[in-house]
Parts: sequence; C-alpha cells; structure tokens
Amino acid sequence: MKKRQILLIDMESFYASVEKSFYPHSRGKPTVVSGDPERRSGVILAACPIAKEYGIKTAERLWEAQQKCPHLVIVKPKMQTYVDVSTHITTILQRYSDLVEPYSIDEQFVDVTHTVHLFASVGELAKKLQQEIRMETGVFARVGIGENKLLAKMACDHFAKKNESGLFELTYDKVATTLWPLPVDALFGVSTRMRQHFHNMGIRTIGQLANTPLARLKKKWGIPGHVLWESANGFDESPVHFKSIQGEKAIGHAMTLPRDYQNFEEIKVILLELCEEVSQRARKQQLVGETIKVFAKGASYETPNSFLRQKPLHAATNYSLDLHEVAVPLFHQFWNQEPVRQIGITLTKLSSASERQLTLFDHDWEQKERIGACMDLIHSRYGKASLVRASSLTKAGQVFERAKKIGGHYK
Repeated sequence: MKKRQILLIDMESFYASVEKSFYPHSRGKPTVVSGDPERRSGVILAACPIAKEYGIKTAERLWEAQQKCPHLVIVKPKMQTYVDVSTHITTILQRYSDLVEPYSIDEQFVDVTHTVHLFASVGELAKKLQQEIRMETGVFARVGIGENKLLAKMACDHFAKKNESGLFELTYDKVATTLWPLPVDALFGVSTRMRQHFHNMGIRTIGQLANTPLARLKKKWGIPGHVLWESANGFDESPVHFKSIQGEKAIGHAMTLPRDYQNFEEIKVILLELCEEVSQRARKQQLVGETIKVFAKGASYETPNSFLRQKPLHAATNYSLDLHEVAVPLFHQFWNQEPVRQIGITLTKLSSASERQLTLFDHDWEQKERIGACMDLIHSRYGKASLVRASSLTKAGQVFERAKKIGGHYK
C-alpha cells in the first residue's frame, strides 16, 4: 500500500498578514486585527509576529493589548478580503492535488500522495507551495507534513510554527521520539477537562497515554477513549476530501450584541433574527432539525454567567417561526433577568428535508416551505436586508448591521 503524504497548510497570523500585504502602512509595525471596541467586539482576532513579541495574544481584549504596546497599529477586520485570499490559496493548492480540504479560513489539508513523485521530495513540494502562496498573496504558510491528517496537524502546530523555515515532517517512526514527550493536552482532541481526567489517572504525556492499556481507556470513555489512544500512537485513517466539510451535525449562529440587552421584548427580536439565519442555512442544505439549543452569555466580565439549554421541536423543521416558538420560552425559563451580551441558536438532530413524517398537528407545512423558499430567493437576489421581519425595524434589530458583515465582522 502506498504511503500517504498529507500536508497541513497554516497561514501565519493570517488576518494580520493579509492586512500587511494589502495595506502597506502597517508593515514593520506591531499590528493587530481587532473588532470595533465601541460595538463590544474589541477583541484581538490576529496579531502579527512583531506584536506577539510584546506578549499580545489572540482573543485578549484590545485595551489589554494597548497597555502592552501603546503604539500598536489597530486594523479593523475585512472579512470579505480574508475569505477571498483563503479561496485563492485553495486554488493554489488545487494545482498540486484535487484532494484539498479547507479546515478553517487559515488552515487547509492537501493530500499529495499521487503527485509527490513529480518532485525531488515531499519537502521540496512543500517549499514550492510556500513560495507560490507567498508570491501571490503575501502570506507566509507553515506546512506540517505527515502520513495522515493527525500527524500533519501535530507537525504544523508544535514544530513547523517554531521553525524558521516553517516546515516539519512527522512520520510514524518519529512518533515515539518527537510526539510522545509532549504534554498530553498537546494532543489534538484533548480538552482542558480531559487533561485533568488524564492527570488524575497519572497520565501527563502523550507517550504515557499511548502506552496506557486500551481496555482501560475504553472502559472509562468508550469510543472517544479508543480514538484518543489511536491519536497518541499516531494512527488516523480519515481521508482528505472536500466533501468532508459538508456534512454538518448541527447548524448554529451566535451574535455578540452591540449593547447590553435586558428587555425581554428586545431579546425576542434577536432570537427571531437568529432563528431566521439558522433556518435559511438549513434550507440551503436541504436539512431539517428536531431539536433546538439556546445559548446566552451575561454582560458582566467580573461575574460571568451563561447557560446552554435544548428542547425538542414539535416536529422536524427548518421554518424560523417554528424555531422561535420553542426558543423564546426556553430562553425565558433559564434566563436570570440579568443583561446579556451574547445569544446563540443551534438546530440539531438534522435529517434530509426531502423526507417528512406527517403529523396531525403540522397541517400547514407546505405553506411554510413555500414561504421559506420565497424568502430565500429574495435574499439571494437582493441581499439579506431586502426582506426582514417588522420586529427588526425596531431599535433592537440587528439585521441591517449584520448584512454588512461576514462572520460577525465588516466585509
């Protein structure tokens, strides 16, 4: 069987690198990409290497970063530009293989097993990719090389990012000497909570996890325990293909609010807008869901509080008012009446919309389908703000502002 050759392409400080490439005024200066602090989104989305030298980290608040570096260059995100550059990088990778899997906006897997023979080595192919990406986008790519996706990811995250060349190859024969000495929470898939469980078991390194009897892990965690044991030993048979990002287990959308919302009537407006967003995405993928989840996060940084609750819908659906009908009382039941700054809606237990279980109580489902299809058609032609619910015209509504954004940030 032919040995697989998988690359994980990771863009260094992606948003900040794009800004420096397209907008030269920030070159040579500590630069961060951050949301607008006046709209409660003043969080660092990306920091260039120079900014990181001041101790600035992604996800910290903007005012904290400014204290570390008063002369910091702050750039507002331009999400459409980042999406365009990411898409262009995908086209570059597709010159070398048709097996390209976007993992996130700044990370992509590519399987070069059947094209690597055209180059002197897999390392030379990786260098060629680095050069083309740098030349055409101005972004420096780090490349992890492995015999499967897991090893490529680990090679990139823990070694390529620390190399001046930005390249590192992790093969099966290097797992024991290179991967095993790392702390157990360095393993992809190990959360902070899982790390504590492992520590309680006396497992503190990836090597100790790899050498733990499989039966012990399966008894405690079942299949997830088996998967983590395989990962610790460097095993991963998952393929690289574009379709692997298509099948969603849930469809959700969350919104950070521009101000504290405490009036329940205003919160209901946001819940409806989120239900509209989730429903539209479900219809686009021809899916319906049976369960809705509602998430809320409090406005106070000093005493944070949040909740996540779920409830079955009356029937599998992708119609926004059906979701809203369940989401509103569910939110009200668990809300502590304190101001909120973030709200989210998620539709789960998805299935194909082409099949429907008829009930005596959902007699108008055909009319709902026609209304949804009509709204989707208008939105696709004229934009998301072309047709809105009347409640979104109130001061609580955020549809018109969100229509200017991608991923919560201005285009």
